[in-house]
Amino acid sequence: MPSSRPLRADARRNREALLSAAREAFLAGDADAHMEEIARSAGVAVGTLYRHFETREALIEEVYRKEVDELCAAPEELLGPHAPHEALRRFLLLLVDHAAVGKGMSVALESIMASDSPIFDDARTRMGDALTRLLHAGAAAGTVRGDVTGPTLLRALGGICAMRVRDGWLDEARQITGLLFDGLRHDAPRAT
Repeated sequence: MPSSRPLRADARRNREALLSAAREAFLAGDADAHMEEIARSAGVAVGTLYRHFETREALIEEVYRKEVDELCAAPEELLGPHAPHEALRRFLLLLVDHAAVGKGMSVALESIMASDSPIFDDARTRMGDALTRLLHAGAAAGTVRGDVTGPTLLRALGGICAMRVRDGWLDEARQITGLLFDGLRHDAPRAT
């Protein structure tokens, strides 16, 4: 949004509808979805779309940013009802699912990968920080090793999720993530 003014309720609804329609199109593999099609799916005029997102790349970035925002809010939500190690396990699986979303959006995201957008560096930093919070909580509880950092764990997950070019990768990635989690629990009293 070019303006920093708060959006009116109807404008917020339109923006959310546009983001939802774009997300669905990109996840369905329709990376070439035209702005007009996205506006129609959202039930708004194309002018409304362009008032919120000046370019297709701006729309794609915002869809991805919203995915990352929701993902990075999960640790606090998970730590409430779950023990720290269980919150970590669930978050690791959410990260794998995020990679599946990224697979569906990968073609759409290519247009911003070539730009100078800091969105991917920001996403990696935020995901690493979220993992660090969960690892610290698990280490403090004595249920997770204390010698692993969030960014290191994120790199390990990146290697697991790099397999996503093969059919059936998601089930295998979840299984390997379970093995990684077991390793984080092994010899847990390393916390200092």
